[in-house]
Amino acid sequence: MIFGNINNTGDMTIYPEAIQRAVKYLQETNLENKEAGVYELQGKDMFVQVIDTETAPRETKKPEVHRKYIDVQCLISGKEKIGFAVDTGNNVIANEYDADRDIMFYEGCEGESEMTMTPGTFAVFFPHIVHIPACFDGEKSKIRKIVIKINTEIL
Repeated sequence: MIFGNINNTGDMTIYPEAIQRAVKYLQETNLENKEAGVYELQGKDMFVQVIDTETAPRETKKPEVHRKYIDVQCLISGKEKIGFAVDTGNNVIANEYDADRDIMFYEGCEGESEMTMTPGTFAVFFPHIVHIPACFDGEKSKIRKIVIKINTEIL
């Protein structure tokens, strides 16, 4: 997992090229005015999801994990908490893996930690990292976030 801020990335050459490209996109694109939806960057190998949603209590959220894509999640507005943990293989499956959506949900998450996302922060979740996005931090918050999906095959 990588955690950073698009306004202070340091030496990005330490990141794989696809992640560098994703962060550069986040830095150079006006994402506040972009319509919610899905946009291609590199066909199905790299695409952008612009999401407007509202945070909710952690206990109402199911942890998720992906197998094929890396998530680069960046908060544009609002405030959210994201739970995360290494996928130990011990979590109880709530919904079996859906290959079309590249997602599986768990009932809970063993060894969960959390981070606070504020505008400009980004987190990179590799397929072995369980994550629980859009949790509120004390109160509901309308958020706009960008999720750049990167196919692991292009790393």
